[in-house]
Amino acid sequence: MSYGYVYLLCNRKNGTLYLGVTADLYGRLQQHRSHFNPKSFTAQHNATRLVWFERNDLVAEAIAQEKTMKDWPRQWKKNVIERDNPHWDELVLDYHD
Repeated sequence: MSYGYVYLLCNRKNGTLYLGVTADLYGRLQQHRSHFNPKSFTAQHNATRLVWFERNDLVAEAIAQEKTMKDWPRQWKKNVIERDNPHWDELVLDYHD
């Protein structure tokens, strides 16, 4: 089964937020953290701290969720983070998450 992940990165608590979607969360985080594309938003803002993610059973569901969340006000995104991760701690993934 190919899962889809919607995720939020930041550079610090209450800092710059980045919302993304991927089928390979671990691999995508490695790209963000290595500044694979130095001109990308995450590289320019050093938004590499994973503070929230949700796994969906289908990639298409994750894409739809990300599109919905892109339209949300910033505060709603902060609320999602703080519901599950009130201190904005960096989440550590097991390779198989």
